[in-house]
Amino acid sequence: MREMTGPLMGIFAVIGMISVTGCARPENVDGTIPTRESESSMPTKETKKTDTSSSSIVEHPETAEPSSTLPRVTSSPMKKNRPTLDERFLFQPSDASRGDYQPENLQFEDVYFRADDGTRLHGWYCACENPRAHVLFAHGNAGNVSFWSDRMRELQQDHQVSVLIFDYRGYGKSEGRPTVVGVLQDARAAARLLAKKAGIEESELVVMGQSLGGAVAVHLAAEIAPQGLILESTFSSFRDVADHHAKWASWLVPKQKLNSVEQIGKYQGPLLQCHGDRDQVVPFALGQRLFDAANKPKIFVEMKGRDHNTPLPRSYRWKLDDFFQEIVAKQSAE
Repeated sequence: MREMTGPLMGIFAVIGMISVTGCARPENVDGTIPTRESESSMPTKETKKTDTSSSSIVEHPETAEPSSTLPRVTSSPMKKNRPTLDERFLFQPSDASRGDYQPENLQFEDVYFRADDGTRLHGWYCACENPRAHVLFAHGNAGNVSFWSDRMRELQQDHQVSVLIFDYRGYGKSEGRPTVVGVLQDARAAARLLAKKAGIEESELVVMGQSLGGAVAVHLAAEIAPQGLILESTFSSFRDVADHHAKWASWLVPKQKLNSVEQIGKYQGPLLQCHGDRDQVVPFALGQRLFDAANKPKIFVEMKGRDHNTPLPRSYRWKLDDFFQEIVAKQSAE
């Protein structure tokens, strides 16, 4: 899966390459996750299953009460769908016309659910029997869920974990237009859905993010305290990336905009992080800076000779498998 660069100029070229973040000033400029105001019930639909993949469609009304510790969303439906000018440069979604939505050899369930502000979202729930963990996966800025079928197959079959991968608003089959606040709401709603389907608490999930998804994962982990956090090729803060690529224009990015360094200190669980030493999109030093700010226990895998889009090496996959096994051991001990 390759990150999208796009023909953008100046700092927006840099911003577009790496992640869904944003220079706008949303309701919560630091990127914290607002709670939902309302949820709507929707009917359940089902389609036929193919021989190689499940394509059943399930709608989830989401009835759980919002947390009282999180700020409430006050934006109107009109405002939530109105990205600012900079966000139109930052977000590079691929709609449902691109990608393969019936991948071979992947068992999955199409799921539809609502974000805090009522936006209808889509994802794939890739379940397996006797899973070692339940993983919420936040993908990078290019493509949509259908671009990640090979990775989902690897996690489901090779690592024996159940995975929910979801599209941010405006991506794939998800409605709306992406904004910073909206994307974080989407992740929060996806965590609720996965916990409900798995029959566990949100704190029992494992949260995993790649590139832009790493920033989303860090902010979510700071809220729900999952039992594991996995970060792949992500950054310390959006301002840090702007400083590296276009220092002359980095003042456009608020210091608190997706500041993962500040958020990761709120997470107290185990962390597995990897980064390529030749990453030209998110410099290796920024991944290291984020790791240094994290609490223990933590493991950092330096991927020698790898850039931002190079396939993951076997050495990292072994570490990933060990990470899941340690979660199983911890659960057994409890």
